[in-house]
Amino acid sequence: MIKEFVSFLKQYGVVGLAIAVIIGGKLNELISSVVNDLLMPLIFQPALQAAQVDDVRKLSVNGIFYGKVLGAAIDFLVVAGLVFLFAKLVLKEESVSKK
Repeated sequence: MIKEFVSFLKQYGVVGLAIAVIIGGKLNELISSVVNDLLMPLIFQPALQAAQVDDVRKLSVNGIFYGKVLGAAIDFLVVAGLVFLFAKLVLKEESVSKK
């Protein structure tokens, strides 16, 4: 039974997938921190001072927090860019194609 389970894990690459999920989660934390704590204050400092808030995600108009959407969009763009670079550089493919 144990040998079958180990064989299953090897055949379907479950261990590699688990490692990828763990690394992906930590990468998400790192990117969120870079965006929230480094990029957003540098880019939006004048808007933050004018609105008298300390975090771009608190920017709002009539209760609509557009700062959260802006932050999530920047997070997405950074992650998408890194995934693209990973696919191009690490996998060394000429073009990223759907398989």
